[in-house]
Amino acid sequence: MKQLNFLIAALLLLISCKKSTEEPAPTPTTPAVPVMYFPPVSGTTWETTDPASLKWNTTELNNLYTYLVSKNTKAFIILKDGKLVAERYFGTFTADSIWYWASAGKTMTGMLVGIAQQEGLLNINNKTSQYLGNGWTSMPQAKEDLITVRNQLTMTTGLENNVPDDDCTLPSCLQYKADAGTRWFYHNAPYTLLDKVVENASGQTYNAYFQNKIRNRIGMNGLWIKNGYNNIYYSNTRSMARFGLLMLNKGKWDGTAILADTNYFNAQVNTSQNLNLSYGYLTWLNGKATHMLPATSHVFNGSFAPNAPADMYAALGKNDQKIYVVPSQRLVVIRMGESAGNVQLAVSSFDNELWGKLKAVIRY
Repeated sequence: MKQLNFLIAALLLLISCKKSTEEPAPTPTTPAVPVMYFPPVSGTTWETTDPASLKWNTTELNNLYTYLVSKNTKAFIILKDGKLVAERYFGTFTADSIWYWASAGKTMTGMLVGIAQQEGLLNINNKTSQYLGNGWTSMPQAKEDLITVRNQLTMTTGLENNVPDDDCTLPSCLQYKADAGTRWFYHNAPYTLLDKVVENASGQTYNAYFQNKIRNRIGMNGLWIKNGYNNIYYSNTRSMARFGLLMLNKGKWDGTAILADTNYFNAQVNTSQNLNLSYGYLTWLNGKATHMLPATSHVFNGSFAPNAPADMYAALGKNDQKIYVVPSQRLVVIRMGESAGNVQLAVSSFDNELWGKLKAVIRY
C-alpha cells in the first residue's frame, strides 16, 4: 500500500511539473489599425494602395469606371487610410483641371465658421444681425433678431424661399415665412451670407481667411469666386480629396488641429435639429430614420443613400459634386463632373446608385 501511494504521488508530481512547463495559450489579438497617411502639403506626392491588396474586386472596379463615364464624370478618387486606391480622370479632364464644387463647398464654410468661433471671433448662438447689422432682411426687427448664425448653418432661418430668386441676398429678397428654428428648408441666400458674417467677424476677406485657416494648411489649391449672388469654390480634384481627408480626421491634419473644437466638429457631422435628421452643420448625414431634400419640405422615410454605410456623412453639390466620408471604413470618395442624370441640388438619386456600384467593389 505504501509503495502504491508513493507511485501515485510521484505520478501527480510529474503531471504537475509537465503542466507548469507548458506554454500558455496565445491571447487573441485584433489586427493593428493602419496609420493614417497624409500627403505632403506641397508637391504632388501622394502614396497609393493597390486595390487588390485590400481584396477589393478589381473587375467591378473597372466596371465602375465604365459606369462613371456613362454618368458624365470628369474625375473620381477613392482614399483608404488616406492613400489613393483609385484615381481616374475622364475625357480631356486631368489632375490639374479646375472644376466647381457647387454646394459641396457649404461643408467647408461650416468648418470655417467653427474655426472663427474657436478663435473667439463669433458665436454661432448669437443673432446674425450682430455681424450683419440690423435690416439685413426685410423682416420685422423682432423676427430678424430670432435668426442666429446657427440657424444659417442648419437651414432653419425661417426665411421665405418662394421668391423670384432664392439665391438673392438683398434685404428685399429675405422675407418672413416662419420663426427661426421652426422650419427646415434648403435656402442658399442665408447660407451665402455666412461669408459676410465671417468677413465682418474676422476683418479679412473670405478668401484670405479661408486660405490662412484651411486651404494653405492642408495643401489645397483653389479659390472662392463670386457668381451672381453665390460664392462658389473652384479647385482641382485632389484638393477636394484633401478636404475630405481633413473631415475624415475630425478637423486634424497629420497631427495639427485645423479645427480644434471637437464639440463643434461633432455637431457638424451629427443631426443639428429635429426637422431634418439628415442634416448637420451644412453637412449631409446618411443612415438616419428620415431625410428631407432640397426644394421640398416633405419628410421622406429612411436614409438618402441606403446602399451607403450608415455612418457616412457628405458634402454634396449641384450636378453631383460629391465628397463622401465613411469613418468606419476610413474611406473618402470624390466625384466631380457634369450632372449624372437629373439636374438636382446636393442630394440626388445618383448617391444611392453610385454606392450600389461601390458595394460590389469595396470589401467592408
